[in-house]
Amino acid sequence: MKYLHTMVRVTDLDASLDFYCAKLGLVELKRKDYPSGRFTLVFLAAPGNDDAQVELTYNWDPQPYTIGRAFGHLAYEVDDIYAVCTRLMQGGVTINRPPRDGRMAFVRSPDLISIELLQAGTALAPAEPWLSMPNVGEW
Repeated sequence: MKYLHTMVRVTDLDASLDFYCAKLGLVELKRKDYPSGRFTLVFLAAPGNDDAQVELTYNWDPQPYTIGRAFGHLAYEVDDIYAVCTRLMQGGVTINRPPRDGRMAFVRSPDLISIELLQAGTALAPAEPWLSMPNVGEW
């Protein structure tokens, strides 16, 4: 058995690609339109890690989606959690759970999918502005 991907439904493909690719740093591996089914699939992965993919499913006809707590989150290991969170904030992304411990942070996609960011290796030394930054919203 081999893990293939995790699928998340998105309501705005452009906004989702901006978040996952331009801000979070994933790369698009492939895209396929299915006109008869009226949907598009876009497969993303962290650079150099094609074995752990996220499939964005965009249905062409608008549909409401509810987000349940049963899903949990997507998690990515990063080389410098402070640099990633700074880049995300500069791109307009809210840091819902700041990396006060130098180890873990949470953000949310445009469709409210929780994304956990984990510092590779040992935690970074606690530092401002993260140390005193409060949690915001849900993650």
